[in-house]
Amino acid sequence: MNALTSLLSPDLLLFACAVTLVSGIVKGAVGFAMPLIMISGMGILLDPKLVVAGIILPIVLSNLLQVLRAGLGDAWTAIKDFAVYIVIVCVMILISAQFITVIPSDVMFLVLGIPVTVLCAIQLAGLRIVIAPQWRRTASLVAGFLSGTLGGLAGTWGPTTVLYLVALDTPKARQIVVQGVIYGLGSVMLLLGHLQSGVLNGRTVWFSALLLIPATLGMWVGFRIQDRIDQETFRKATLAVLLVAGLNLVRRGLMG
Repeated sequence: MNALTSLLSPDLLLFACAVTLVSGIVKGAVGFAMPLIMISGMGILLDPKLVVAGIILPIVLSNLLQVLRAGLGDAWTAIKDFAVYIVIVCVMILISAQFITVIPSDVMFLVLGIPVTVLCAIQLAGLRIVIAPQWRRTASLVAGFLSGTLGGLAGTWGPTTVLYLVALDTPKARQIVVQGVIYGLGSVMLLLGHLQSGVLNGRTVWFSALLLIPATLGMWVGFRIQDRIDQETFRKATLAVLLVAGLNLVRRGLMG
């Protein structure tokens, strides 16, 4: 407890747990957005680099739970089908994580928030963005590069991954397992990258470990919500969550 209270006051620790609980519920329901909600929520009162450290263990565990719930067989199929995208994301997370201490946090928020907000608003307005089969490899390269770079810098590669999967018109059950695999492997790379960068260290790891409790509870609630929604509702809910998160990231980038 001393290790935790030396980082944050009890009130701030409770606040961080509450934000993580909400992020776990959303993650369990739509398969993503845990790091986005944790970063944008906790970042209101906490240092951005401490927030990045805090999200690491919860996103590793939550993605493991997501993959195990879908089944290892489906997970292995997802790895084979999206191998190019997954490899690029993982490599770029490792590389870009080393630059988190030199790039201003407001720049990271704007770079992530603006494209996510615009693309989500367009699709919610009725315009469907669809990737034709002949462009899938190119889209995998571009989206993988962007996702991995943002993942290492801002701790979240969900928005570009989800937009990519939605553009491929991926069915709900398939999208959930693919997201779990991509986020799961990416979160391991994030863990390794920030052990190297020093963001996750002997002090901040205890903060991240504490957040495992509300994250797991939130996932349990979210899984039950997921089972009750159909494909179109799932797509709209996914885009709506992305839009709100994107707007909040833009707000944080502009406010500094």
